[in-house]
Amino acid sequence: QVQLVESGGGLVQAGGSLRLSCVASGNFFSPNVMGWYRQAPGKQRELVATITSGGSSNYLQSVKGRFTISRDNGKNTVFLQMNSLKPEDTAVYYCNGQDYFRGNARNYWGEGTLVTVSS
Repeated sequence: QVQLVESGGGLVQAGGSLRLSCVASGNFFSPNVMGWYRQAPGKQRELVATITSGGSSNYLQSVKGRFTISRDNGKNTVFLQMNSLKPEDTAVYYCNGQDYFRGNARNYWGEGTLVTVSS
């Protein structure tokens, strides 16, 4: 069983920064993809950024240039550095992990961490 545990959310003023972390424990196989999604009140969950175990990353257009995703493969940890935060970034941020076992894709979610950006 794979568990994802997030940390680093909180309250920050517009223009500020936060760093989210997520650790995957259990039988999390490589190659894999780790990433961050977010869900604001009344909105659907959306992809923020993903990064493969090979280091390829992908970003939501509205966060490009402000957010940076990175990972430590040895520790199965993914980070999201969020700079120049805006009130519209306010959401619950969920860590996601995807790996493959015997040819089948497996998808895991953390419980989420709240990020609140005040204007």
